Amino acid sequence: MISIGSFSIGWDDPRLWIAIAAVLGFLLLLRAVSRAGRAAEPLVQHLAEVDAAIRALGEGQQQLHGGLTHVAETQAHAQARVSANLETRLAEVTRAMTDSLGASAVRTARGLGELQERLNAIDKAQTNIEKLSSNVLGLQDILANKQTRGAFGEIQLREIVTRALPPDSASFQAQLSNGTRADCLIHLPFPPGPIAVDAKFPLEPYEQIRAARTPAEKQEAQRRMRAALRTHMKAIAEKYIIEGETAEGALMFLPSEAVYAEMHANFGEQVREGFGLRVWTVSPTTCMATLHTLRAVLKDARMREEAHKIRRELGLLHKDVERLETRVGNLDRHFSQAQKDIEEIRISASRAGTRARRLEAIDFTPGEAETEARGAPRLVRLPES
Repeated sequence: MISIGSFSIGWDDPRLWIAIAAVLGFLLLLRAVSRAGRAAEPLVQHLAEVDAAIRALGEGQQQLHGGLTHVAETQAHAQARVSANLETRLAEVTRAMTDSLGASAVRTARGLGELQERLNAIDKAQTNIEKLSSNVLGLQDILANKQTRGAFGEIQLREIVTRALPPDSASFQAQLSNGTRADCLIHLPFPPGPIAVDAKFPLEPYEQIRAARTPAEKQEAQRRMRAALRTHMKAIAEKYIIEGETAEGALMFLPSEAVYAEMHANFGEQVREGFGLRVWTVSPTTCMATLHTLRAVLKDARMREEAHKIRRELGLLHKDVERLETRVGNLDRHFSQAQKDIEEIRISASRAGTRARRLEAIDFTPGEAETEARGAPRLVRLPES
């Protein structure tokens, strides 16, 4: 763009190029005039060339204008197509983004819901863990005291026995003839007889074995464990095995599977000593299996007892059937006699009826005077029926 005062003209304006051509022609004319010594013909020729150049320049300007116009129109159409394509593509992208954002929002909401549920589950689990921690602390407090630990073993033993055996098959804190009380007495018939169960919990020696850090500490803890097991087994054998009153053996109940496993893993000698004393050690799991075996023994004993009762009842039933058979025979004879009597009664009734009809057929009309004179009526004999 060229500005001269208030007048402006663009570079693509043909007038600009015509003016430039005129200026060039004028300059060439001045140059020709300045050369006065030259001949006129070259000047004319030069002017003709300038005129031809000006015409060619004008045609070029027109062609350039047409080309620029065509380029502008093509650019406008291309821009319109690009705008339309961009608008369509933008609408598709917007719709896809809207759908994607909607699906993402749904997934996000679902994920947040699942996350909330998991957080609620975690809160519940945390609450349960806190309760379990408090229960564990309470259990530790119970096990720390020897008396409460013994009560814990007795309660666990009671729970297992009541679940495995019928209510009348065992008694707790049963007193024996020697004045001792068994934690549990299982009532089995002779043989083998009632079996006593005593709960023992040597927790301190076991914890010392677990806490030992040196071989000397471990040996000392094992020595205490052997002494505790031996003491418990001897006490059970002396107190709860009474000839003629209880079975020839007794059970020592260890309420901890860990202590039971430690005993059978590292204290086999004490296990064999228990066999010699006829004291068998059981854990909660093995105690349940042992009680189920004893339940089968009780069931068999009761079946034998009930079989005797059934046999006795069958004998009584046989006698009742014999008496019933005799009474049925008597009744049959009575019925036969009654039938015979009924038949005779029927015959007598038939004869009485016949005689009654004969009496009804008596005719007093002919020879009434003669009959009266004789003092007896004249009978008319009817034919025998």
